Amino acid sequence: QVQLVESGGGLVQAGGSLRLSCAASGSIFSINAMSWYRQAPGKQRELVATISRDGSTNYRDSVKGRFTISRDNAKNTVYLQMNSLKADDTAVYYCKANLWSVPGTNWMDYWGQGTQVTVSS
Repeated sequence: QVQLVESGGGLVQAGGSLRLSCAASGSIFSINAMSWYRQAPGKQRELVATISRDGSTNYRDSVKGRFTISRDNAKNTVYLQMNSLKADDTAVYYCKANLWSVPGTNWMDYWGQGTQVTVSS
């Protein structure tokens, strides 16, 4: 069984910083891409950033230059460093991992439970 557990959310003032972590555990053979999504109240879930196994990254335009995604393959963990936070960044942040579990027959997406980030203006 595979679990993704996020941590690091909280309340911060506009202009502040937070660092989110997401650790994958369980019967994992390999992890492909890892991503962060967010969902604000009344809005659809949106992709924030993605990092491939070899470290290639992609960001949505609104967070470029402010957020940095990184990963530690030895720890099966992905991070999201968020700087210069704005009120519009307020949302529940979810991590997703595309991985091959044991036993498994193909790559599958697994999601964390989410962590709340609230930015006060």
